[in-house]
Amino acid sequence: MDAQYDLVIRNGSILDGSGKDAFMGDVAIAEGRIGAVGVVEGRGRAEIDAAGLTVTPGFIDIHTHYDGHVTWEERSVPSGEHGVTTVVTGNCGVGFAPVRAPDRDRLVSLMAGVEDIPEVVMTEGLRWNWESFPEYMDAVAEQRHDVDVAVMLPHAALRVFVMGDRAVVREPATEADIAEMRKLTREAIRAGAIGVGTSRALQHKAITGESVSTARVGRDELIGIAKGMSDEGRGVFQLLNDFQEGQAIEEEFALMRDIAAESGRPLSYTLHQKAADPEGWRDMLRKTQQANDDGITMRAQVIGRPTGVLVGFELTVHPFVGCPSYQPIAKLPFAERIAALRDPALRAKLVKEEPIDMSQVGIAVGRAFKRMFELGTPPNYEPDPETSIAKRAEAAGVSPAELAYDLMLEEDGHAILFLAAQDYEYGDLEVTRAMLEDPNSLLGLGDGGAHCGVICDASFPTHMLAFWARDRKRGPTLPLPWVVNALTAQAAAAIGLTDRGTIAPGQIADINIIDVDRIQLGQPEVRYDLPAGGRRIVQGATGYVATIKSGVVTYRNGEPSGAMPGKLLRAHELAAAA
Repeated sequence: MDAQYDLVIRNGSILDGSGKDAFMGDVAIAEGRIGAVGVVEGRGRAEIDAAGLTVTPGFIDIHTHYDGHVTWEERSVPSGEHGVTTVVTGNCGVGFAPVRAPDRDRLVSLMAGVEDIPEVVMTEGLRWNWESFPEYMDAVAEQRHDVDVAVMLPHAALRVFVMGDRAVVREPATEADIAEMRKLTREAIRAGAIGVGTSRALQHKAITGESVSTARVGRDELIGIAKGMSDEGRGVFQLLNDFQEGQAIEEEFALMRDIAAESGRPLSYTLHQKAADPEGWRDMLRKTQQANDDGITMRAQVIGRPTGVLVGFELTVHPFVGCPSYQPIAKLPFAERIAALRDPALRAKLVKEEPIDMSQVGIAVGRAFKRMFELGTPPNYEPDPETSIAKRAEAAGVSPAELAYDLMLEEDGHAILFLAAQDYEYGDLEVTRAMLEDPNSLLGLGDGGAHCGVICDASFPTHMLAFWARDRKRGPTLPLPWVVNALTAQAAAAIGLTDRGTIAPGQIADINIIDVDRIQLGQPEVRYDLPAGGRRIVQGATGYVATIKSGVVTYRNGEPSGAMPGKLLRAHELAAAA
């Protein structure tokens, strides 16, 4: 009998993304889409036996910063290694289009400061074969990809494009400025952008020290841009707000609510448990529920582990980075730096020194020994507070600086510590569980492509599967069908991707085949594989037997197949096909 399908996955335990319990069956794929689910009689040109394995939709990461990466490299590293088949860029309002040639360095400086992507990486990698946002989308479309890429229009780039120097010094936008931003937003949405991202956070700064041009901009500007989406009847609005001291949080939430209400477009915002107000997240979620009860679509983006910082001598942050005696060796090649740090005389100086300027966030964070832990194998993102560097040092009769120093010199200086910066005020992940389970939250904030020397939270899908659905010991776990639903159908619905997120006939054939008993995160490690030899932290995984994008296997047992079936997603094309 001739093959009826391109690929058939047989005998799997299917979690279809709906949140329902698994069922046994087959999945047939033809021409990049799912052709049949259940008992499939027809043959496939290729077949995969998934007996004993779990079959899920491909994962959707709604919060990445691959804006530059998708123009210069084919693989979205490390997202594709963690079962992700669709990524969304343009979050937090930073990106590279629209742009005039004289402003390119400004956008690079902003991305370097806000998202910790080395300037030289972008200078070397970006081709700048665009000016308008539709031209940028065309440049992304020309590149080969292992995942599908959906893009949002970044507010900071838009503002500089329209206002020039006035944007950088954060002058209020005029009516004419707002009208032009609204027009360009319409143009981007018409070209297929899925929405707009912005940041109101003063701590988002370019490497020159200037706050992002969108910080605290006026209500009329934000609503004008959002109405550019409603003019086209499509688009989501993503917003980061620091919700820090000196702000009227009531007014800030009211502003977010007004943006969503007056534009009629869905809005999502970043939510964390803050040290200054450890119960404030509850009020934010209550307000979000009220907005939805009133017919205004708002969601909080949360992440399933502490928002943390990876700490080590090979990384951006460590306890000694601001110390006077560290400066002469700071720029040495890594091996020479580690050799110098092994000198007992230098160690004796550094462990007693205080940083030159504790007002710098990265330097201050690097001294937070009460929140700093060994990461362990496998990585432990819910460490007991009694095992902090501060507590262990006290028990050993040494200073926290001494203990951290010696631990970071292990593994030939490559050892990495974990600092739980947010979402860990009570020393466990019960607050995170409550956030995750809230009906108005979305799983996000992985920041793939950003913070290259600080985090690797793009590995969160594997963490959700291994930790939350199986391994958690210090509190309840979450049902595996729920976790898969959060990674797939919930994410797709939130950003208007109607053709993916579930295993059902007619859907794009984005699929993971997973050994859920073996799924596990690896240790974070540093690679120097960005343009110009730039550094990034990556984190591998075991347990992904296969990842399939549009019916094509892109990863087998964690290794890339070399196939590049991904493409730029254009939202208007999805709407037309629905």
